[in-house]
Amino acid sequence: MITLIAAVADNLALGKNNDLIWHLPNDFKRFKAITSGHYIIMGRKTFESFPKPLPNRTHVIITRQKNYHPEGCIVVDSIEKAIEACPKTETIFVIGGGEIYNLAMPFADQLDITRVHHHFEADTFFPEINPKKWQLSESEKHLKDEKHLYDYSFETYLKIK
Repeated sequence: MITLIAAVADNLALGKNNDLIWHLPNDFKRFKAITSGHYIIMGRKTFESFPKPLPNRTHVIITRQKNYHPEGCIVVDSIEKAIEACPKTETIFVIGGGEIYNLAMPFADQLDITRVHHHFEADTFFPEINPKKWQLSESEKHLKDEKHLYDYSFETYLKIK
C-alpha cells in the first residue's frame, strides 16, 4: 500500500522556503506513530530540511543529483524507482515535498492528511484531491489550544476503485 502523508492547509499550502508554516505537536506525534518502522519516500529538499534522518525509518530519496549519497539512505532518480526500492508487502509512505506528492498521487492507495483549517502564504502546495477519485473515510476534528494555533482535522482518504 502506498500512502501520501501530509499536513495541508485549507488552500493546499504545504510550506514556504523548504520549511513548515505552522507548528502542530499532535501532527508530529501522529506522523511519527504512523511512519515509524516503515519506508518513507521523499525528495532531496525534504530530506535536507530535517536536522538528521528520521529514526526508525528507511529513507528513500528522489533526486536528479548524480553524486548524492547520504549515509544509510536509498537514493533513486524517479518515483517509480523509489516504489521499486521498497518491499511490496510494506506500507510505503510518501512524505513530500510538493513535486513528489504530484508524482506519487497516481500510485497512491490512501491519503493521510492533517488538514490545517487556515489559509497560508506558501510556495509549495499539495495536489488537488479529486472527489471522483478519492473518498473521505475518516475525519477527526481538533480545536486550537495552547499548543496548537489553528483548528485542524486528521483525515483519511481512500482511492475509489
